[in-house]
Amino acid sequence: MTEAVLRLIGVTQQYGTGATAVSALSGVDFEVRPGELVAVMGPSGSGKSTLLTIAGGLATPTTGEVVIEGAYLSEQSPRELARLRRRSLGFVFQDFNLIPTLTALENVTLPLELDGFRARVARRAGRDALASVGLDDKGDAYPDDLSGGQQQRVAIARAVVGGRRLILADEPTGALDSVTGELVLKMLRARVDAGAAGILVTHEARHAAFADRIVFLRDGRIIDESRRAGAESLLAGDVR
Repeated sequence: MTEAVLRLIGVTQQYGTGATAVSALSGVDFEVRPGELVAVMGPSGSGKSTLLTIAGGLATPTTGEVVIEGAYLSEQSPRELARLRRRSLGFVFQDFNLIPTLTALENVTLPLELDGFRARVARRAGRDALASVGLDDKGDAYPDDLSGGQQQRVAIARAVVGGRRLILADEPTGALDSVTGELVLKMLRARVDAGAAGILVTHEARHAAFADRIVFLRDGRIIDESRRAGAESLLAGDVR
């Protein structure tokens, strides 16, 4: 069996201490393999965003381990962790997070340039990434000149540029109309089918249907999960 790109082992995240302590995650075990898109669902406050933040190495869990491509994050120095995030992780957010003063191509190539790639190599990889999301003719456009759907596709290109293996998407269609949102999800699905591992945080059952597996969180715990074949019946229940 192919080794998981991401593993969470007994992850707990607690905020505060004593009587006011709040557990955002409680003993979560979770993994994602290459070619697998996992949708994470649950009510507000269930721990979805916390899980994604910890999976991306943006926060340190109170207890437990996060392992990305065999590297235990707890053993990485700050510099090593930053390098791992640049090279292995891609983030796609609801609000796009593009830099308005940079062109689409410059937004996509920025992570590579920060990682020390030569400008020519970074531009070539950036153009390939934009072409993979159908925007090979928009490299010179600025974010304000692009539609919301095009901006999100630029964000996906930035998330996968340089062969990143783990894509973390937090409600990536929330600011888009239904048609454009579905197009973005198809783009995300295509990148996972090409060999990346992906996590999609969503509250929409129709979006979760793009995933291979659906994980349900409540009160910081995984309470249920389903593979694609059984997802429809589970989504029809009241576990959400």
